[in-house]
Amino acid sequence: MRYFISGLLFLMSFQFQAQLLQDDFEGNSTINSWNADDCIVEYPIANLEQDSFNSSPNVLLYQDVGGQYVNVYFDSNDPILLSEDSVFTLKIYLPSDEITGNQPTQISLKLQDNTIGAPWTTQTEIIQPLVLDEWQEVTFDFANDNYINHDPASAPPLERSDFNRVLLQINGEDNNDEVLAFIDDFHFEGEEAPEDEQDPTDDPVYDELVWSDEFEEDGAIDDEKWFHQTQLPLNGNSWFNGEIQHYTNRLENSYVENGELKIVAKKENFTDQGVTKEYTSARLNSKFAFTYGRVEVKAKLPTGIGTWPAIWMLGKNIEEIGTYWDNEGYGTTPWPDCGEIDIMEHWGNNQNFVQSAMHTPSSFGGTVNHGGQVVPTASTDYHVYTLDWYEDRMVFSVDDVVHYVYEPEVQNAATWPFDEEQFILLNIAIEPSIDPNFTESSMDIEYVRVYQETTMNTENFKPENDLIISPNPVKNSCWIKAENIHLNSTIQVYNQQGSFVEQIKLNELPTELNMNNYAAGIYFFKHITKSQVQTYKIIKQ
Repeated sequence: MRYFISGLLFLMSFQFQAQLLQDDFEGNSTINSWNADDCIVEYPIANLEQDSFNSSPNVLLYQDVGGQYVNVYFDSNDPILLSEDSVFTLKIYLPSDEITGNQPTQISLKLQDNTIGAPWTTQTEIIQPLVLDEWQEVTFDFANDNYINHDPASAPPLERSDFNRVLLQINGEDNNDEVLAFIDDFHFEGEEAPEDEQDPTDDPVYDELVWSDEFEEDGAIDDEKWFHQTQLPLNGNSWFNGEIQHYTNRLENSYVENGELKIVAKKENFTDQGVTKEYTSARLNSKFAFTYGRVEVKAKLPTGIGTWPAIWMLGKNIEEIGTYWDNEGYGTTPWPDCGEIDIMEHWGNNQNFVQSAMHTPSSFGGTVNHGGQVVPTASTDYHVYTLDWYEDRMVFSVDDVVHYVYEPEVQNAATWPFDEEQFILLNIAIEPSIDPNFTESSMDIEYVRVYQETTMNTENFKPENDLIISPNPVKNSCWIKAENIHLNSTIQVYNQQGSFVEQIKLNELPTELNMNNYAAGIYFFKHITKSQVQTYKIIKQ
């Protein structure tokens, strides 16, 4: 957050305060979200193993169903700074009848840097043994316990300030054995970075809405904005990844109703291009492509084992038969050289988990560049899936909770084919593992929006009459500040289409304006005084 207000001198405080990371799974948490990597994580769930040591009603379930590198993790908004007195503690219960194989009975706590493409390469960890069939408290003390630096050249943990991810792994990795465990009362109290060190970046502010679809007109999709990709690309008879559906341009598979885009996957026999398949769906390409910016998609996801909805992007230059941009003559580069950005992927066999991923020549298909989080209401409620695309990294989040950052240390054609334009795709694929009882399910989308940096710096707009409106862009509310000579003056608010929204009387200064009910977009605040009229451009996120 950066503000410029002339004539004010800010004195920076360098005092340290305690940083608290805790979750008791009873609603007392400072952790945004626990995220699963190739496993099942549910929380809060009932504690079925209550005893005198842990009578807590709710806990977290960790279930490894045979993944190779299973873990659960969370990210911290601020650096995790260790000291001599900072210790991680948690409670864990490991039932013996839920374990397969002969792996060591243990838990590992790893500290990583989520801003690099391969966070494990600079991680440090402590491994502690576990006892089966009882609740126990485990501690991880990086000042006194034996720790393991993945890179032997890394500094001791207490000397580092690049940790921002905590990862838990039970019974090791690089195996396919199964584990079930219950975790409770995670706690860490460390040091907090000085205030001036907590926001070191100088990123562009993506505040200008440059393209969107609000899906306001019922019926067919807007063909000025979207293209139905239906042509079978593999030898004229199938899709990639073993998908078994036909994508169609029919209203049965994609339409707008009551302010929502519906992409519907259906079980039905359908013949197209001389090929009969048992499932249909829709795959949309945007007729808009861009470089750098913010993508926001508000969506509710389908249900059903074997469904595979995605919100994603491909290079405009992709050489793939049947895409809109290839049809327009832009296809010069094969996949993955064109780059692929998966903003959101969801699999019906892991109902509450969503993932983001990057596919580049350096890692594609089963890419190592991915991260996700648990969204318990992914298919019952709407969530905003967001990509922030900067010149040096990609940041993925759900409802403003970041779960993955792709930032390769070396940017070249193999790791970063992302300085060229990309377009948006929306689809539901059907996997061969589809539930035989599946009939249909839809991905419902309220809007798709693309923001880029405005040419005018609106972060704290201050024209000649000394009126200040901040923050700008606005998420919830903004403050209107001015000299007392502007008391009782008037502000009229208009939307981007010029329609009047409301009028505000400045009966006191500063005045807070609640913008929660404003739709996202650009607004113009017309400040009317006895001597002049001044207009301000405000961005509502």
